[in-house]
Amino acid sequence: MSPRARTVVLISGRGSNMSALVEAARSPDFAAEIVLVLSDEPGAPGLAIAREAGVAAEAIDFRAYPGKAAFEAALEARLRAERAEIVCLAGFMRVLSPSFVERWKGRILNIHPSLLPNLRGLNTHERALRQGVAEHGCTVHFVTAELDAGPIIAQARVPVLPGDDAEALAARVLREEHRIYPAALNAVARSLTSANVREARLNPR
Repeated sequence: MSPRARTVVLISGRGSNMSALVEAARSPDFAAEIVLVLSDEPGAPGLAIAREAGVAAEAIDFRAYPGKAAFEAALEARLRAERAEIVCLAGFMRVLSPSFVERWKGRILNIHPSLLPNLRGLNTHERALRQGVAEHGCTVHFVTAELDAGPIIAQARVPVLPGDDAEALAARVLREEHRIYPAALNAVARSLTSANVREARLNPR
């Protein structure tokens, strides 16, 4: 692994968490470098935002491929060409296949807007309000074949306040997402870098 882990961020929309990762990676002390932003949607606003921040950004339009396997093959080829070491999902709306996830085991992260294992899947803020929970939040986790079920890296909690609607609750959670996702990526990148350094010392070429 390089001194700063080469990281690709996958998005489908505005990419607000991507922006938080890019901003954090501006620090020379940050253990990951955002080398590319990829989207499955050519019209994703986050692509322009990434370019404005000085990060390469491209689309791999899922509609251009006959199925998931072909799309993922194109995605995999682009990651390999970029020499990616870590993949971060940031509002990426494609469910990746078990075989793809397995190839990136321990190196693919996701941010989910709930306190996993509670409220897997979509519409978490509305569901939290319907359940009447006192606390809500967000989770950074490793991606596995089972949706929103991988090992947890970091979580942040927010109170559910009287009068909250889904929009207000989502905004409160999003602020925490922007805080913990960069911290989690930094920790994972440092851990992977340290592991590779130890391996290199034990097995010099």
